[in-house]
Amino acid sequence: MGPQAIDRLREFLAQLPPQSQALLMREFERAVESGQDVAVANLVLEQLRKVVRRDSDNERPRIADASRLILEPLEPFLSETSHAGPGQVRRASLLPIWQWLQREAIPDEARKLEAAINSDRDIDKAIRAFQLAASETIAKAVSPNGGPDSRSIGRIGAPSVVEDLGPVGAILGAREALETLGNRLPLTLRTFAESHIASTLDALNVPSLQTPTVLPFALALVMQRLGSSWHIVRLAIKVVASDDEIRVASTPFGVAVSMALHDLARVALTLRSDIKRGRFDDISSHLKTVHDGIRGLRTELDIRSDSAWGRQLASIRVEISSALQSEIESVPGKVRRLLRQRPDKEITAASKIDTMDVDETVALIDFVATCRNYASELAINEVTLRTYSELQHYVERSTEAIVASLRTPDQRVRAFRKAQADAAVRFCEILFGFDYASLMSKAADNAVYVERKAAPKAG
Repeated sequence: MGPQAIDRLREFLAQLPPQSQALLMREFERAVESGQDVAVANLVLEQLRKVVRRDSDNERPRIADASRLILEPLEPFLSETSHAGPGQVRRASLLPIWQWLQREAIPDEARKLEAAINSDRDIDKAIRAFQLAASETIAKAVSPNGGPDSRSIGRIGAPSVVEDLGPVGAILGAREALETLGNRLPLTLRTFAESHIASTLDALNVPSLQTPTVLPFALALVMQRLGSSWHIVRLAIKVVASDDEIRVASTPFGVAVSMALHDLARVALTLRSDIKRGRFDDISSHLKTVHDGIRGLRTELDIRSDSAWGRQLASIRVEISSALQSEIESVPGKVRRLLRQRPDKEITAASKIDTMDVDETVALIDFVATCRNYASELAINEVTLRTYSELQHYVERSTEAIVASLRTPDQRVRAFRKAQADAAVRFCEILFGFDYASLMSKAADNAVYVERKAAPKAG
């Protein structure tokens, strides 16, 4: 879309009621997750977020400043999808919650905040006063015995928005404690050894961080610093001094296991989506993350197969196994289509090997080779070993046959066979290594060279 079309789109989105904007945002986020119309969905989402956040081009910068400043403590915990796990808040929920606070819940505090922003005086004080008032009001509204505010929360938005309301209030109320925790944590915790666990638990030993609502967000800050997100379960194991899942689940820190499982499920979803779209650039990284996470949880925590955590872990393994297995099994067929020895009479001047097909098949063979490293933990050991062995046998035999066929006097056939040989050499490099591939490449070049020298004599 051109700049004018984008401007018109943004103007149209800005005119929509807030509820419609939130609904659109959720629908387009679901479209991105499912892989449908990704380009269009991302474009509309980008413009929607600009409207929601009231960027510098918006006509109401002061109000935008207010919402941004008030809700800034939520930024580390925002989820761009509609599936928020423990320690997360949906970004799409922020606008409806802000409008409810501003218009219905605490309008007097909103006017004081706007006056402070307009006058550029005591802004920090006004921000904190609003956040504390919002936290207190939300706590009353979501409590079973809430007052008038509890009756109004049904008008905030979708059930997911109401679900996020309590966590939003808790984060705003615990802002200073969460900021202090973030400042005390190292930027990166790659190993998360005993000394790191002890210092992290000491930093978490603050009453305002130990409440059931705030603790998941405190753990989320820790999780963001970990080299491997599943390491977060080590905190729960340390607290109860046991790896028994029943004892771990009985403490507030048991939520750490749920967070690790949710993150594994997220990576698994991304992995399946990438496979479905034929994107293999990050496959190795995703496979390693899921493999290490599943193995780590199974090793460090005694999870029963019939428990909720056990079933969730098994579900992740089954879903990944199914996605990987179907893709792995398709690779030999794609290799055969490229290296099949066609009869000479079927090869015409228009016969060619599609370089994009070759590139895709190279990526798929590399994908199978990568899966071998993680096959046992992901329940794909048998299919991976069988497919890899089949690929090795077929590619080796086909490469030798194609190289031998390059000695044909028919230039039309030789050109096609040479393209097949080039593809086969690339496959060989993954399956057998650089040395073998180099040997086959030289054999192919020699066969073509010898035939070209012999051609004049045949004439």
